[in-house]
Amino acid sequence: MSLTPARPDLAFASAAVRLSPAVLVSELRELLGAKLVAYLGGVKETRAVRQWAEGTREVSGAEDLRRLRVAYQAAKLISARDTPAVVQAWFQGLNPGLQDRSPARVLREGDLDDVGAQVLAAARQFSAVG
Repeated sequence: MSLTPARPDLAFASAAVRLSPAVLVSELRELLGAKLVAYLGGVKETRAVRQWAEGTREVSGAEDLRRLRVAYQAAKLISARDTPAVVQAWFQGLNPGLQDRSPARVLREGDLDDVGAQVLAAARQFSAVG
């Protein structure tokens, strides 16, 4: 009898919850770039992203941190198969599974309880089929 492997994104979900905000932002910045992380984190300047990554400034709100954790999970899912450039393009491009809106915009503007699952589903789909 062989065991069915767990869904590949379970490890990313666990990491997204367990990582300190500084490490989370640092890794997310490597995948998405500072500008996109700033946009997702609800700030206008990349200096805030650098300070978050250094641990000298806290992410302003719990909802912003939740949004960054969902973005991390989606980004790690895609980066398991693709380059950071592809991850960045996916976050910024129009996505048919998200009513032709970009995942970054959906995360930034939507109610995270609703759109978080939608973005993760779109990331799973992209990761599975490209």
